[in-house]
Amino acid sequence: MATFRAEVFQNEFLPDGGTDVHAIVTVSAEGVGGASTTGGGVAEIIMVDTSGSMTGAMLQAAKHAAQVAVDHIPDGTWFAIVSGSHVAQRVFPYPNAPLAIVQMEPAAREEAKRAISRLGAQGGTAMSTWLRLADQIFATQPAATQRHAILLTDGKNESEPRAQLTSTIRAVTGRFQCDARGVGERWQVDELREIATALLGTVELIADPADIAADFRALLATSLSRGVADAQLRVWTPQGGQVLFVRQVAPTVEDLTSRRTQVTPLIGGYPTGAWADESRDYHVAVRVPSKNVGAEQLAARVQVAVADEVVASGLVKAAWSDDASLTARISPEVAHYTGQAELASAIQEGLAAKAAGDEATATVKLGRAVQLAAETGNEEATSKLRRVVEIEDEEHGTVRLKRGASRLDEMALDTASTKTSRVRR
Repeated sequence: MATFRAEVFQNEFLPDGGTDVHAIVTVSAEGVGGASTTGGGVAEIIMVDTSGSMTGAMLQAAKHAAQVAVDHIPDGTWFAIVSGSHVAQRVFPYPNAPLAIVQMEPAAREEAKRAISRLGAQGGTAMSTWLRLADQIFATQPAATQRHAILLTDGKNESEPRAQLTSTIRAVTGRFQCDARGVGERWQVDELREIATALLGTVELIADPADIAADFRALLATSLSRGVADAQLRVWTPQGGQVLFVRQVAPTVEDLTSRRTQVTPLIGGYPTGAWADESRDYHVAVRVPSKNVGAEQLAARVQVAVADEVVASGLVKAAWSDDASLTARISPEVAHYTGQAELASAIQEGLAAKAAGDEATATVKLGRAVQLAAETGNEEATSKLRRVVEIEDEEHGTVRLKRGASRLDEMALDTASTKTSRVRR
Protein backbone atom coordinates (compact mmCIF):
# COMPACT_ATOMS: atom_id res chain seq x y z
CA MET A 1 0.00 0.00 0.00
CA ALA A 2 1.35 3.43 -0.93
CA THR A 3 2.38 5.69 1.92
CA PHE A 4 3.24 9.39 1.63
CA ARG A 5 5.20 11.51 4.07
CA ALA A 6 5.65 15.31 4.23
CA GLU A 7 8.61 16.86 6.06
CA VAL A 8 8.98 20.64 6.53
CA PHE A 9 12.28 22.56 6.67
CA GLN A 10 12.20 26.25 7.60
CA ASN A 11 13.29 29.01 9.94
CA GLU A 12 10.02 29.90 11.63
CA PHE A 13 11.32 33.06 13.33
CA LEU A 14 10.29 36.42 11.87
CA PRO A 15 11.47 39.87 12.96
CA ASP A 16 9.08 42.48 14.33
CA GLY A 17 6.88 43.49 11.35
CA GLY A 18 7.84 40.38 9.35
CA THR A 19 5.14 38.79 7.19
CA ASP A 20 6.72 36.35 4.69
CA VAL A 21 7.31 32.71 5.60
CA HIS A 22 9.32 30.32 3.41
CA ALA A 23 9.53 26.55 3.77
CA ILE A 24 10.82 23.57 1.83
CA VAL A 25 8.45 20.63 2.00
CA THR A 26 9.90 17.24 1.10
CA VAL A 27 7.23 14.80 -0.04
CA SER A 28 8.21 11.12 -0.16
CA ALA A 29 6.24 8.16 -1.48
CA GLU A 30 6.94 4.52 -0.66
CA GLY A 31 5.27 1.22 -1.55
CA VAL A 32 3.59 2.74 -4.59
CA GLY A 33 4.22 -0.16 -6.93
CA GLY A 34 3.90 0.04 -10.70
CA ALA A 35 0.96 1.17 -12.80
CA SER A 36 -1.58 -1.64 -13.10
CA THR A 37 -2.72 -2.29 -16.66
CA THR A 38 -5.11 -5.11 -15.77
CA GLY A 39 -8.07 -2.82 -15.19
CA GLY A 40 -7.52 -0.72 -18.31
CA GLY A 41 -6.53 2.31 -16.27
CA VAL A 42 -3.31 3.13 -18.13
CA ALA A 43 -3.00 4.76 -21.56
CA GLU A 44 0.05 5.68 -23.65
CA ILE A 45 0.24 7.72 -26.85
CA ILE A 46 3.39 8.18 -28.91
CA MET A 47 3.54 11.29 -31.12
CA VAL A 48 6.21 11.16 -33.84
CA ASP A 49 7.21 14.16 -35.97
CA THR A 50 6.79 13.23 -39.64
CA SER A 51 7.25 16.72 -41.09
CA GLY A 52 9.41 17.23 -44.16
CA SER A 53 12.58 17.74 -42.13
CA MET A 54 12.35 14.23 -40.65
CA THR A 55 14.00 12.46 -43.54
CA GLY A 56 16.62 9.78 -43.99
CA ALA A 57 18.40 8.48 -40.89
CA MET A 58 16.39 10.78 -38.59
CA LEU A 59 13.05 9.29 -39.64
CA GLN A 60 14.39 5.75 -39.61
CA ALA A 61 15.68 6.21 -36.07
CA ALA A 62 12.34 7.67 -34.95
CA LYS A 63 10.41 4.79 -36.51
CA HIS A 64 12.71 2.26 -34.88
CA ALA A 65 12.29 3.99 -31.51
CA ALA A 66 8.51 4.00 -31.82
CA GLN A 67 8.56 0.28 -32.62
CA VAL A 68 10.83 -0.39 -29.65
CA ALA A 69 8.40 1.57 -27.48
CA VAL A 70 5.50 -0.51 -28.73
CA ASP A 71 7.43 -3.64 -27.76
CA HIS A 72 7.77 -2.30 -24.22
CA ILE A 73 4.13 -1.30 -23.68
CA PRO A 74 2.58 -4.06 -21.52
CA ASP A 75 -0.49 -5.97 -22.61
CA GLY A 76 -3.68 -4.38 -21.35
CA THR A 77 -2.40 -0.80 -21.78
CA TRP A 78 -4.52 1.45 -23.97
CA PHE A 79 -2.30 2.86 -26.71
CA ALA A 80 -2.24 4.80 -29.96
CA ILE A 81 0.35 6.20 -32.38
CA VAL A 82 0.09 9.73 -33.83
CA SER A 83 1.96 11.06 -36.86
CA GLY A 84 2.55 14.81 -36.60
CA SER A 85 3.28 17.41 -39.28
CA HIS A 86 1.24 20.55 -39.99
CA VAL A 87 -1.68 18.24 -39.29
CA ALA A 88 -1.99 15.26 -36.95
CA GLN A 89 -3.04 11.82 -38.07
CA ARG A 90 -3.76 8.68 -36.10
CA VAL A 91 -1.45 6.01 -37.47
CA PHE A 92 -2.66 3.24 -35.19
CA PRO A 93 -5.39 2.27 -34.62
CA TYR A 94 -5.91 2.90 -38.32
CA PRO A 95 -7.99 6.01 -39.18
CA ASN A 96 -10.94 3.87 -40.29
CA ALA A 97 -10.86 1.67 -37.16
CA PRO A 98 -13.95 1.79 -34.92
CA LEU A 99 -11.87 2.65 -31.84
CA ALA A 100 -9.43 5.55 -31.51
CA ILE A 101 -7.37 3.72 -28.89
CA VAL A 102 -7.00 -0.01 -28.28
CA GLN A 103 -5.59 -2.27 -25.61
CA MET A 104 -2.19 -3.77 -26.25
CA GLU A 105 -2.07 -7.44 -27.10
CA PRO A 106 0.23 -9.44 -29.42
CA ALA A 107 -1.73 -8.92 -32.65
CA ALA A 108 -2.19 -5.19 -32.01
CA ARG A 109 1.52 -4.88 -31.21
CA GLU A 110 2.57 -6.38 -34.54
CA GLU A 111 0.03 -4.37 -36.52
CA ALA A 112 1.12 -1.13 -34.83
CA LYS A 113 4.75 -1.82 -35.73
CA ARG A 114 3.75 -2.40 -39.35
CA ALA A 115 1.85 0.90 -39.35
CA ILE A 116 4.90 2.69 -37.98
CA SER A 117 7.13 1.17 -40.66
CA ARG A 118 5.03 2.88 -43.35
CA LEU A 119 5.49 6.40 -41.95
CA GLY A 120 6.80 8.98 -44.40
CA ALA A 121 8.00 12.56 -44.00
CA GLN A 122 6.23 15.53 -45.53
CA GLY A 123 4.62 18.87 -44.62
CA GLY A 124 5.29 21.43 -41.91
CA THR A 125 5.11 21.42 -38.11
CA ALA A 126 2.08 22.43 -36.03
CA MET A 127 2.36 20.78 -32.63
CA SER A 128 -0.97 22.11 -31.42
CA THR A 129 -2.69 19.66 -33.78
CA TRP A 130 -0.70 16.79 -32.30
CA LEU A 131 -1.64 17.69 -28.74
CA ARG A 132 -5.28 18.25 -29.64
CA LEU A 133 -5.55 14.85 -31.34
CA ALA A 134 -3.85 13.11 -28.41
CA ASP A 135 -6.35 14.74 -26.06
CA GLN A 136 -9.27 13.62 -28.22
CA ILE A 137 -7.93 10.06 -28.32
CA PHE A 138 -7.42 9.90 -24.55
CA ALA A 139 -10.96 11.22 -24.03
CA THR A 140 -12.44 8.19 -25.81
CA GLN A 141 -11.27 5.95 -22.96
CA PRO A 142 -12.45 7.56 -19.71
CA ALA A 143 -11.51 4.44 -17.72
CA ALA A 144 -7.84 5.27 -18.29
CA THR A 145 -7.02 7.50 -15.33
CA GLN A 146 -3.26 7.44 -15.91
CA ARG A 147 -2.58 9.07 -19.29
CA HIS A 148 0.92 9.60 -20.60
CA ALA A 149 2.27 10.76 -23.95
CA ILE A 150 5.68 11.02 -25.58
CA LEU A 151 6.25 13.78 -28.14
CA LEU A 152 9.27 13.63 -30.46
CA THR A 153 10.23 16.39 -32.88
CA ASP A 154 13.27 17.60 -34.79
CA GLY A 155 12.10 21.07 -35.75
CA LYS A 156 10.48 24.35 -34.89
CA ASN A 157 6.74 24.83 -34.58
CA GLU A 158 6.79 26.85 -37.80
CA SER A 159 3.37 26.15 -39.34
CA GLU A 160 1.23 28.01 -36.82
CA PRO A 161 1.47 31.10 -34.58
CA ARG A 162 3.06 30.51 -31.19
CA ALA A 163 -0.17 31.76 -29.60
CA GLN A 164 -2.03 28.84 -31.16
CA LEU A 165 0.31 26.36 -29.51
CA THR A 166 0.04 28.17 -26.18
CA SER A 167 -3.75 28.20 -26.38
CA THR A 168 -3.88 24.47 -27.09
CA ILE A 169 -1.47 23.69 -24.27
CA ARG A 170 -3.78 25.55 -21.89
CA ALA A 171 -6.78 23.64 -23.22
CA VAL A 172 -5.22 20.18 -22.64
CA THR A 173 -3.47 20.99 -19.35
CA GLY A 174 -4.58 18.57 -16.67
CA ARG A 175 -5.85 16.04 -19.21
CA PHE A 176 -2.64 14.02 -19.63
CA GLN A 177 1.09 14.14 -18.89
CA CYS A 178 3.60 14.56 -21.69
CA ASP A 179 7.36 14.12 -21.96
CA ALA A 180 8.81 16.10 -24.87
CA ARG A 181 11.98 15.18 -26.73
CA GLY A 182 13.88 17.16 -29.34
CA VAL A 183 16.31 15.37 -31.63
CA GLY A 184 19.14 17.20 -33.39
CA GLU A 185 19.73 20.94 -33.25
CA ARG A 186 16.89 22.53 -35.22
CA TRP A 187 14.13 22.52 -32.61
CA GLN A 188 13.32 25.25 -30.07
CA VAL A 189 13.91 24.43 -26.41
CA ASP A 190 11.40 27.01 -25.16
CA GLU A 191 8.60 25.48 -27.29
CA LEU A 192 9.06 21.98 -25.89
CA ARG A 193 9.65 23.34 -22.38
CA GLU A 194 6.28 25.10 -22.55
CA ILE A 195 4.60 21.80 -23.44
CA ALA A 196 6.43 19.70 -20.86
CA THR A 197 6.06 22.22 -18.03
CA ALA A 198 2.31 22.60 -18.47
CA LEU A 199 1.77 18.87 -18.90
CA LEU A 200 3.94 17.88 -15.91
CA GLY A 201 6.56 16.15 -18.04
CA THR A 202 10.22 16.55 -18.91
CA VAL A 203 12.08 18.05 -21.84
CA GLU A 204 15.37 16.64 -23.07
CA LEU A 205 17.77 16.95 -25.97
CA ILE A 206 18.60 13.82 -27.94
CA ALA A 207 21.71 14.86 -29.84
CA ASP A 208 22.15 11.58 -31.70
CA PRO A 209 19.13 9.96 -33.41
CA ALA A 210 20.57 6.57 -32.51
CA ASP A 211 19.76 7.33 -28.86
CA ILE A 212 16.00 7.85 -29.39
CA ALA A 213 15.11 4.20 -28.79
CA ALA A 214 16.93 4.02 -25.45
CA ASP A 215 15.27 7.26 -24.35
CA PHE A 216 11.81 5.97 -25.28
CA ARG A 217 12.44 2.76 -23.31
CA ALA A 218 13.46 4.81 -20.26
CA LEU A 219 10.43 7.10 -20.55
CA LEU A 220 8.04 4.17 -20.69
CA ALA A 221 9.74 2.45 -17.76
CA THR A 222 9.39 5.62 -15.70
CA SER A 223 5.76 6.13 -16.70
CA LEU A 224 4.82 2.55 -15.90
CA SER A 225 6.57 2.67 -12.52
CA ARG A 226 4.08 5.27 -11.31
CA GLY A 227 1.46 3.39 -9.35
CA VAL A 228 -0.33 6.54 -8.14
CA ALA A 229 -2.01 8.18 -11.12
CA ASP A 230 -2.27 11.66 -9.60
CA ALA A 231 -1.55 13.46 -6.36
CA GLN A 232 -2.40 17.01 -5.37
CA LEU A 233 -0.37 19.30 -3.13
CA ARG A 234 -2.75 21.33 -0.97
CA VAL A 235 -1.83 24.48 0.91
CA TRP A 236 -4.04 25.87 3.68
CA THR A 237 -3.44 29.42 4.88
CA PRO A 238 -5.24 31.18 7.75
CA GLN A 239 -7.79 33.92 7.26
CA GLY A 240 -5.89 36.94 5.96
CA GLY A 241 -3.02 34.78 4.70
CA GLN A 242 -1.81 34.67 1.10
CA VAL A 243 0.13 32.11 -0.90
CA LEU A 244 2.99 33.93 -2.65
CA PHE A 245 4.13 30.93 -4.68
CA VAL A 246 4.36 27.16 -4.78
CA ARG A 247 7.25 25.65 -6.73
CA GLN A 248 8.53 22.17 -7.21
CA VAL A 249 12.29 22.62 -6.73
CA ALA A 250 13.60 19.06 -6.97
CA PRO A 251 14.26 17.06 -9.02
CA THR A 252 13.43 19.97 -11.35
CA VAL A 253 12.21 23.54 -10.97
CA GLU A 254 8.55 23.84 -11.97
CA ASP A 255 6.39 26.79 -10.90
CA LEU A 256 2.95 25.52 -9.89
CA THR A 257 1.58 28.84 -8.62
CA SER A 258 -0.65 29.57 -11.61
CA ARG A 259 -2.03 26.01 -11.56
CA ARG A 260 -3.89 26.59 -8.29
CA THR A 261 -7.46 25.34 -8.00
CA GLN A 262 -9.73 26.27 -5.12
CA VAL A 263 -10.45 23.33 -2.78
CA THR A 264 -12.05 25.43 -0.03
CA PRO A 265 -11.95 29.19 0.63
CA LEU A 266 -8.71 28.70 2.59
CA ILE A 267 -7.15 25.78 0.70
CA GLY A 268 -5.62 25.77 -2.77
CA GLY A 269 -4.68 22.63 -4.69
CA TYR A 270 -1.64 22.26 -6.98
CA PRO A 271 -1.16 19.33 -9.39
CA THR A 272 1.88 17.09 -9.06
CA GLY A 273 1.02 14.33 -11.55
CA ALA A 274 1.71 10.62 -11.19
CA TRP A 275 4.05 9.16 -8.56
CA ALA A 276 6.40 6.21 -8.18
CA ASP A 277 8.53 5.44 -5.12
CA GLU A 278 10.33 8.78 -5.03
CA SER A 279 10.92 12.05 -3.21
CA ARG A 280 10.27 15.60 -4.43
CA ASP A 281 10.90 18.98 -2.82
CA TYR A 282 8.52 21.95 -2.92
CA HIS A 283 9.17 25.58 -1.98
CA VAL A 284 6.08 27.11 -0.38
CA ALA A 285 6.03 30.84 0.38
CA VAL A 286 3.14 32.46 2.25
CA ARG A 287 2.40 35.93 3.64
CA VAL A 288 0.57 36.34 6.94
CA PRO A 289 -0.39 39.46 8.87
CA SER A 290 2.37 40.55 11.25
CA LYS A 291 1.86 39.89 14.96
CA ASN A 292 3.47 41.17 18.15
CA VAL A 293 6.88 39.91 19.23
CA GLY A 294 6.41 36.67 21.15
CA ALA A 295 3.35 35.60 19.16
CA GLU A 296 3.22 32.31 17.29
CA GLN A 297 0.83 30.96 14.69
CA LEU A 298 0.34 28.32 12.04
CA ALA A 299 1.28 29.99 8.74
CA ALA A 300 0.35 27.11 6.44
CA ARG A 301 -0.63 23.48 6.42
CA VAL A 302 0.76 21.57 3.43
CA GLN A 303 -1.03 18.34 2.56
CA VAL A 304 -0.80 15.63 -0.07
CA ALA A 305 -4.13 14.33 -1.37
CA VAL A 306 -4.72 11.25 -3.51
CA ALA A 307 -8.24 10.74 -4.85
CA ASP A 308 -9.41 13.52 -2.51
CA GLU A 309 -8.03 11.69 0.53
CA VAL A 310 -5.33 13.48 2.54
CA VAL A 311 -2.43 11.04 2.89
CA ALA A 312 0.29 13.28 4.37
CA SER A 313 0.54 16.64 6.10
CA GLY A 314 3.21 19.08 7.28
CA LEU A 315 3.00 22.32 9.26
CA VAL A 316 4.64 25.64 8.37
CA LYS A 317 4.97 27.86 11.44
CA ALA A 318 5.59 31.53 12.20
CA ALA A 319 6.97 33.00 15.42
CA TRP A 320 7.84 36.69 15.92
CA SER A 321 11.02 37.51 17.82
CA ASP A 322 13.29 40.47 18.56
CA ASP A 323 16.32 38.15 18.81
CA ALA A 324 18.39 38.88 15.68
CA SER A 325 20.35 35.64 16.10
CA LEU A 326 17.08 33.77 15.48
CA THR A 327 15.44 35.94 12.83
CA ALA A 328 18.58 36.41 10.72
CA ARG A 329 19.06 32.69 10.14
CA ILE A 330 18.15 31.39 6.70
CA SER A 331 17.07 27.77 6.44
CA PRO A 332 19.80 25.92 4.48
CA GLU A 333 17.12 24.18 2.43
CA VAL A 334 15.37 27.44 1.53
CA ALA A 335 18.67 29.13 0.64
CA HIS A 336 19.76 26.19 -1.51
CA TYR A 337 16.61 26.00 -3.58
CA THR A 338 16.26 29.77 -3.89
CA GLY A 339 19.67 29.67 -5.53
CA GLN A 340 18.67 26.75 -7.76
CA ALA A 341 15.59 28.59 -9.03
CA GLU A 342 17.69 31.68 -9.75
CA LEU A 343 20.24 29.47 -11.51
CA ALA A 344 17.60 28.17 -13.92
CA SER A 345 16.46 31.70 -14.74
CA ALA A 346 20.00 32.98 -15.19
CA ILE A 347 20.86 30.22 -17.67
CA GLN A 348 17.69 30.68 -19.72
CA GLU A 349 17.95 34.49 -19.75
CA GLY A 350 21.65 34.35 -20.59
CA LEU A 351 21.15 32.00 -23.53
CA ALA A 352 18.21 34.08 -24.79
CA ALA A 353 20.37 37.22 -24.68
CA LYS A 354 23.19 35.44 -26.50
CA ALA A 355 20.78 34.30 -29.23
CA ALA A 356 19.56 37.90 -29.58
CA GLY A 357 23.12 39.15 -30.00
CA ASP A 358 23.25 40.89 -26.61
CA GLU A 359 26.63 39.58 -25.50
CA ALA A 360 26.94 41.96 -22.54
CA THR A 361 23.75 40.70 -20.90
CA ALA A 362 24.57 37.11 -21.81
CA THR A 363 27.96 37.40 -20.11
CA VAL A 364 26.46 38.85 -16.92
CA LYS A 365 23.66 36.28 -16.71
CA LEU A 366 25.82 33.26 -17.51
CA GLY A 367 28.45 34.54 -15.09
CA ARG A 368 25.83 34.68 -12.38
CA ALA A 369 24.79 31.14 -13.36
CA VAL A 370 28.38 29.92 -12.91
CA GLN A 371 28.49 31.55 -9.48
CA LEU A 372 25.15 30.02 -8.41
CA ALA A 373 26.04 26.57 -9.73
CA ALA A 374 29.20 26.62 -7.62
CA GLU A 375 27.40 27.92 -4.51
CA THR A 376 24.67 25.25 -4.70
CA GLY A 377 26.93 22.39 -5.73
CA ASN A 378 25.20 21.81 -9.05
CA GLU A 379 28.07 20.03 -10.80
CA GLU A 380 26.01 19.09 -13.86
CA ALA A 381 25.17 22.75 -14.50
CA THR A 382 28.81 23.75 -14.02
CA SER A 383 29.96 21.10 -16.49
CA LYS A 384 27.49 22.23 -19.14
CA LEU A 385 28.26 25.93 -18.54
CA ARG A 386 31.94 25.24 -19.21
CA ARG A 387 31.01 24.23 -22.76
CA VAL A 388 29.45 27.65 -23.38
CA VAL A 389 31.64 30.05 -21.37
CA GLU A 390 35.28 30.34 -20.34
CA ILE A 391 35.29 30.57 -16.53
CA GLU A 392 37.89 32.96 -15.16
CA ASP A 393 36.65 33.28 -11.57
CA GLU A 394 33.97 30.83 -10.44
CA GLU A 395 33.46 32.44 -7.03
CA HIS A 396 32.75 35.90 -8.48
CA GLY A 397 31.07 34.69 -11.68
CA THR A 398 33.64 36.20 -14.03
CA VAL A 399 33.32 34.57 -17.46
CA ARG A 400 33.87 35.13 -21.17
CA LEU A 401 31.56 33.77 -23.84
CA LYS A 402 33.23 30.85 -25.56
CA ARG A 403 33.71 31.52 -29.26
CA GLY A 404 32.53 28.67 -31.41
CA ALA A 405 30.33 27.08 -28.76
CA SER A 406 28.12 24.62 -30.58
CA ARG A 407 24.38 24.94 -30.87
CA LEU A 408 24.03 21.47 -29.31
CA ASP A 409 26.06 22.51 -26.26
CA GLU A 410 23.83 25.55 -25.76
CA MET A 411 20.70 23.41 -26.12
CA ALA A 412 22.04 20.85 -23.66
CA LEU A 413 22.61 23.64 -21.13
CA ASP A 414 19.16 25.10 -21.78
CA THR A 415 17.26 21.82 -21.42
CA ALA A 416 19.16 20.95 -18.24
CA SER A 417 18.66 24.39 -16.67
CA THR A 418 15.68 23.33 -14.56
CA LYS A 419 17.38 20.22 -13.16
CA THR A 420 18.44 20.78 -9.58
CA SER A 421 20.92 19.24 -7.17
CA ARG A 422 19.30 18.01 -3.98
CA VAL A 423 20.15 19.81 -0.78
CA ARG A 424 22.71 18.00 1.37
CA ARG A 425 21.27 17.04 4.74
